[in-house]
Amino acid sequence: MLQNDSAVKEAIRASYGENMPISGEYDPSLGAKCHNGTFVGKDCGGIAVYRGIPFAKPPVGELRWKRPEAVDADDGVYEAYCNGKSQIQTEWPTEQASYYPQGEDCLYLNLWLNRACTDENKPVMVFFHGGAYGWGGTADPLYDGANFVKANPDIILITVAYRIGLMGFVDLSYLGGGEEFPDAPNLGLLDQIESLRWVRQNIRAFGGDPDNVTIFGESAGGGSVSLLPIIPEAKGLFKRVIAESGSVALTYAKEECESFTRRLMEESGASTMDELLALSEGDLRRINEKLNMYNNFPQRDGRLIPLNPYEAYREGLSSDVEMLMGTNANESNYWIGEIGGIIPLRFGMPVKFENDLRLFSQEDKARIDRFMALRKGHRLWKILEFYNEVMFRLPAIRQAELHTLNGGKTYLYYWTEKSTLPFRGACHAVELSYVFGNTQETIFTGQPADELLSQKVMRMWANFARCGDPSIDGFDWAQYDNEARLTAVLSKGMKMHGDVLSKQRRLLMPIVRYMINASYATLDYNVPFTRKVIGVVAGVTAVAAGAVIAKLLKD
Repeated sequence: MLQNDSAVKEAIRASYGENMPISGEYDPSLGAKCHNGTFVGKDCGGIAVYRGIPFAKPPVGELRWKRPEAVDADDGVYEAYCNGKSQIQTEWPTEQASYYPQGEDCLYLNLWLNRACTDENKPVMVFFHGGAYGWGGTADPLYDGANFVKANPDIILITVAYRIGLMGFVDLSYLGGGEEFPDAPNLGLLDQIESLRWVRQNIRAFGGDPDNVTIFGESAGGGSVSLLPIIPEAKGLFKRVIAESGSVALTYAKEECESFTRRLMEESGASTMDELLALSEGDLRRINEKLNMYNNFPQRDGRLIPLNPYEAYREGLSSDVEMLMGTNANESNYWIGEIGGIIPLRFGMPVKFENDLRLFSQEDKARIDRFMALRKGHRLWKILEFYNEVMFRLPAIRQAELHTLNGGKTYLYYWTEKSTLPFRGACHAVELSYVFGNTQETIFTGQPADELLSQKVMRMWANFARCGDPSIDGFDWAQYDNEARLTAVLSKGMKMHGDVLSKQRRLLMPIVRYMINASYATLDYNVPFTRKVIGVVAGVTAVAAGAVIAKLLKD
């Protein structure tokens, strides 16, 4: 449990409220007339904040597990003071939106703009949160946009909630009547597309330019914004993409999605869609508690998502979009916190590694052996670096390679500024406090993030949204190409570097085709996680645990 987690939980829960219709007077300077109503925000120190604006009809009742429907036209006036409910998910310390009240009715967005800037046609940035497609939400204080628009007054920043987990990514074709729900495996992505349609239709009411929209996201959000450029339904809804620690590799084949559905049927007792639809929201939340660790990622269904997303990039489907993408040096160290510390990770990651090894050909297993021999230190660090490469860095490079082949404008980064949390290094999600300027949000950084680096990173992201070039004064960020492979190494001592970790890239790039991902379920395929990992750890004495930690520190 994180420090002061109880206080954080109480504060987030206490922020809950419901937006109500306004029948009397209101400040017209804070009202934005959209097609589905006039929404009245709050002034927070010169920043206009609009929370809980609906961008789709509530996905409840007959719309449960159906593609989102556009909201109806409305002439009413409504408060936009409070976040919409978080999506159904298990409470989790590193996903603070999970502490906010949850519900099926969750398709809302938040918006920040700086009132000091009266320009028309402001650049718009739309953020899709991470959380392994099973957690996260707009109520997370890490994603508050006020500091970003203070630093970049001409930018409008939007954060979007989309269906996740049980409600957003489930293949129902295995149930009787499931053929009537063909979009269920990818509803979260369809929600994102619907939010972008709403933005295009309504952003002028806030002073934004519908033709200059940048979508960005981290982890599952980075995977989402990597997929949207190759989905025909999303064409024309955005101009640029920033993908942080996520790629098209964070997807499943259809057969990988079946086990989650079987678990759902077992836990719910339902074998038909009528039985599943009869479940209450409370039933679904209780079932989710049992299933959340086994969530699906988006399905490569051949309908919405191509069966081979890399080939879609190769064919040039993304070439009209400008892209900035990158990963962190120690992505996999994030899971130290997620599965209970360095000792569980010491036993858990080899389980995942052994499970994943079953997928590889003998030739590719030999590649992995050579990679492990190339790295120095304890075997755990070698395994973590293997996953840094095959789950994160190399898929991002492959996207960049293929996007560049077709003339797509591309920038690549490699984040090396470290967390101060034990063993974390430059872990997954550590850059978020810097990107949003929320330097006091230390959930991944350990200590407050460096203010100067945060200011630089915010300007880079904003410059890219403005004009497609993330360069700032004092740092010329060169475009990526497949010869020089110039990459921005982002830290307090940032620099451009050619072909980062080139030996590892050449050795492991062929393995990218396996689309290895960060699913927790791979800790459980051969030997149950609770028995193999938690059971073993429970038997480790304090002395033995100290010896393990000492060995890891030495290596």
